[in-house]
Amino acid sequence: MSNERPTAAELRQGMTVEIVQDDADPQSEDTEPIIGEVGTIHGDDPEGPHVKLKSGVVGHVRSVAPDE
Repeated sequence: MSNERPTAAELRQGMTVEIVQDDADPQSEDTEPIIGEVGTIHGDDPEGPHVKLKSGVVGHVRSVAPDE
């Protein structure tokens, strides 16, 4: 997988991803991406695939964490 934002088709449940929460203010300087495992994939969006993490947080995927 490249460093570009992944598509929904490239995501699988259990992957560790970096997201930006839906309710985060994009203008806020203290907005930090959240890293968690994908629980549900809702589909592609111009801001990145829309997912729900296992923790319940919903947002848009920015990147997939590299395998350790």
